[in-house]
Amino acid sequence: MPTLTTTAELEARLDHLRSAPADTGTLEMVVRRPDHGVRELLDEGVLDEEAGLVGDNWLGRATSRAIAEGRHLETMITVMSARMVRLLADSDDVRALAGDQLYVDLDISHDNLPAGSRLAIGDDAVLEVSAKPHTGCKKFLARFGEDAVAFVNGEEGTRMRLRGLNARVVRGGVVRPGDVVRRIR
Repeated sequence: MPTLTTTAELEARLDHLRSAPADTGTLEMVVRRPDHGVRELLDEGVLDEEAGLVGDNWLGRATSRAIAEGRHLETMITVMSARMVRLLADSDDVRALAGDQLYVDLDISHDNLPAGSRLAIGDDAVLEVSAKPHTGCKKFLARFGEDAVAFVNGEEGTRMRLRGLNARVVRGGVVRPGDVVRRIR
């Protein structure tokens, strides 16, 4: 199970979290969620403009109303700070339980990546950051504890998007752990 970290321990690591690269970073983990509660660590994932991460269940969880209004596209892909999730768990299998698909070593804060910003991943894929907030939920609470949820959803954690961000695929492509992730200016 994950390492339950106290608020004080997490706050002591803020400088480490803040030092994530701003322009060019690394894709550290790709996780597919084919079914409720199931996580698959991928050596290679395919991002698609309609399917999101191919084989992931994101679309199956969207409400018919969200689909009709196009709001489901705002949550096509979830991206989390690899630095943050490493503070919460000691292994990739447990880190994957955070529930995100892409884990990057990059500054994903609102200041660095406001809504509408684009990220290139690997040779072809491009994501666009959504304005829809990504917050810690009951599952995140159960897996990582109250202190972790309070930290990522607190004022500084929210500004830094320590729980992660939502994005949509604007250009598909193959992505792999180790790929370069860069902010498109």
